[in-house]
Amino acid sequence: MSVLSGKKILLGISGGIAAYKTASLVRLFIKAGAHVKVVMTPASKDFITPLTLSTLSKNPVYSSFYHEEDENAVWNNHVDLGLWADIFVIAPATANTLSKMVSGNSDNILIATYLSAKCPVYVAPAMDLDMYKHPSTKESFRQLELFGNSVIPAESGELASGLSGEGRMAEPENIVAFIERDIEGKLPLRTKKILVTAGPTYEPIDPVRFIGNHSSGKMGFDIAKAAADQGAQVILVTGPTHLKLDHTLVTVVRVTSSEEMYAACHEYFGTVDAAVAAAAVADYRPKNVAPQKIKKSESTLSLELEKTKDILASLGEKKISQFLVGFALETENEIENAKLKITKKNLDLIVLNSLNDKGAGFGSDTNKVTFIDKDFNEEPMELKTKEAVAADIINKIKKHYNA
Repeated sequence: MSVLSGKKILLGISGGIAAYKTASLVRLFIKAGAHVKVVMTPASKDFITPLTLSTLSKNPVYSSFYHEEDENAVWNNHVDLGLWADIFVIAPATANTLSKMVSGNSDNILIATYLSAKCPVYVAPAMDLDMYKHPSTKESFRQLELFGNSVIPAESGELASGLSGEGRMAEPENIVAFIERDIEGKLPLRTKKILVTAGPTYEPIDPVRFIGNHSSGKMGFDIAKAAADQGAQVILVTGPTHLKLDHTLVTVVRVTSSEEMYAACHEYFGTVDAAVAAAAVADYRPKNVAPQKIKKSESTLSLELEKTKDILASLGEKKISQFLVGFALETENEIENAKLKITKKNLDLIVLNSLNDKGAGFGSDTNKVTFIDKDFNEEPMELKTKEAVAADIINKIKKHYNA
């Protein structure tokens, strides 16, 4: 999953021949999972049509403050457009547009929208060699960067004039890669590695039967995604679940039994900065696993169970400087039991779930938790989506590392 997934990208197109490449740029943004709107200068419509861009972006394209041919036309609100965007990309950015961005000469809707935008702005210049090297253009670059904008360097190659040299707009793939790298480099957990466990474990009775629980794994998957979205490298160790997570910063390790999860956690724990144990690990397993399917021959069946290894406690014993987060799912004496686990398992934070709370626990899209830290400070939270709870947990890790 790209860091652009879910982002609202406003693409500004000015009147240069490189405008024809913006069709590919829109498609790449869409492929990365972004939502795209397009604003054009009037001159850019000589190089690519609004129809093409609206078809690809699945949104209206804006090229004027209102539609002159429609006497009932409504003003196209450049302020709303600028505030809508998470990212504003101006490509191609001609020398004329760069100069207007510096001076604030808002004689078209693109510049007016730029002046209203509060989001990061990326500029991909495109012009001929002499124009690119002219002192006025260099001054525009300098001023734009002083304003906090990011300039995507032009590339060398054949130019519209027939000359060859610097000034070609960066290729669409390179524009997308530049923006992704820039965003990733600013994420608060980009230097951290986090281990997350998720889902149930299945403890075999025979080759076809097992002891398990109702955990869907959603809470752990949401935590892994929230960590990765903040730039962390994530190792997600998950028991059996139908869930998938396609993210460039997440490595998914699939296991079945508690023993396999124990081994995987200990393989990676020494290399991570934090661990969040959200898996619902079986407390007991059959002591003897039948080599063949048990036949239904008797009216009752007795199984001798033995304790599984306590993964969280074993990580607490091994902990050096890792920030260790555990979960407690309780039905009675919730706070007291959770605090006992903090001490017993050497945790920095525990996330308490109570099955007595409506909307919490297994099989739900929501959760109601109480955070308790190692100093026994309690922080009860309201009912939230599991995605929001995951974000709260990752914020705790960020605060610990002052990220």
